[in-house]
Amino acid sequence: MFTRIRKLFSDRKYWVRQILVAGLSGGVAWIIGDAVVEGGGVVAAIVSTLSIRISLHKSIREGFGQIVGTAIGAGTALLAVTVFDFGFIAIATTIVLCAVVARALHLGEVASVNVPVTALIVIGPGISETTAAHRLGSTLIGAAVAIFFSYFSHPKTPADRTRDQIDRVSQKAADLLAKMSEGVAAGYTQKDAGQWLASARLLVEEVPSLRAQSVEARSHARWFPTAEKDVAEELYIKGIATEHTLVQVRTIARTLFDSAVEGGIADSTKKQIAVALSAASYAISANIEKPDDISDFDSTPTDDAREAGSVLAETLIEEGKDVDQEQVIRGLSIVANIDRIADSLDQNSPAISDVITPDEPAKDRVLQVSPIEQTTGLWKRVKKFFRKYL
Repeated sequence: MFTRIRKLFSDRKYWVRQILVAGLSGGVAWIIGDAVVEGGGVVAAIVSTLSIRISLHKSIREGFGQIVGTAIGAGTALLAVTVFDFGFIAIATTIVLCAVVARALHLGEVASVNVPVTALIVIGPGISETTAAHRLGSTLIGAAVAIFFSYFSHPKTPADRTRDQIDRVSQKAADLLAKMSEGVAAGYTQKDAGQWLASARLLVEEVPSLRAQSVEARSHARWFPTAEKDVAEELYIKGIATEHTLVQVRTIARTLFDSAVEGGIADSTKKQIAVALSAASYAISANIEKPDDISDFDSTPTDDAREAGSVLAETLIEEGKDVDQEQVIRGLSIVANIDRIADSLDQNSPAISDVITPDEPAKDRVLQVSPIEQTTGLWKRVKKFFRKYL
C-alpha cells in the first residue's frame, strides 16, 4: 500500500514539486506581507497564488500583469468609491471602468483579467487612500515573492525543457510514421487511418505549447546571465522546424485516410509508400538520438528519406497509366511531405530560416501593443485633431 502511494507521487514528481513551491510561495508571501504592511498578508498570499506559474518567464509576465492591473485597478477603485461611496454602484462602476481602461490601453489577456480582480481586492471594506496603498504594497510583495519562487518550480533550465519537449513530440511523430508504414504494408483499413489521423491531430495541438516553451527559452537567455543566447536561438529554430515536421505528419495521415475512403492504395505502390514512411520515421528518430553525428556520414537518414521518396515518385509515375489518377496525386503529395520533413530536420529550408515567426500571440502578452506604438498613435491623433480644427 505504501509503495503504491509513493509511486503515485514519484510518477508525478514535477507536478508535486510545482505545487509545493506554489504553497511555499504563498506562505512566505503571507509572512512578508503581514510583517511589512499592516494586515497585508492575505492580499500578498492571494496575489502570489495568482502570479506564480510553472516557469520564471511566465511568472514574471504574470507578476508584471498584476502590477499593471493593481495600479489601474487601485486608481479606478478609489475614483469610484470617492464618487459613489462603497456599495453596488461603486462595485459595478469599478468593473466597467476597469474593462474600458484595459481595452483602451490594449492590455493582453493576462493584465486584462488582473485589472478587475486586483481592483476588487483593493476596493474591499474600509476602502481609503491608506488602505488602498497598503493593499497595493501587499500586491507588489506577493508578485515579487511569486517571481522569486518560480525559479525553483523546475529542476531544469528553460533551454533544457525546450530540448526535452522537442525530443518528446518528435519521437511521437516518428512512432506514428512507423505505425503508418506498418499499416500500409499490411493493408490498412479506414478505421486504422482514422486512428492515425486522430493521433496526428493531437500531435499538432502540442505546437502552441512547444512554441511557448521555445519563446520562454529565448526570452530567458536575453536577460539571464548564465543562459547561452546561441543555444536558445538554435532551439527556437529547431522548435519551428519541429512544428513544420508535425504538420507534415498530419498531412500524410490525412492523405492516407482519404486514400482509404476512395478504395485504398494500389498494391503496386504499397511497398514503396511503406518504405518511404519508414525512412522518414527513422530520419526523425536519428535526429533525436544523435543529431551531431548524423552529418559525419556520406548518406544521412534525411538523405535516405529523400531517396525513398524519389523511388516512390518514380513508381507512381511508371504505374500512372494503370492506377487511378487521384491516387497518384495523393502518393506524390506524400513524397512532397517527406521531402519537407527531411528539409525541416536539416533546417535548410527558406521557410524556416527566412520567415520570421512571431514570438507569441498578442493576447498572451501583458501589453498587446507596445507603449511606444500606443504613444505614437495617440500623438498622431492629437496632431490630426489640431490640424483639423485649428
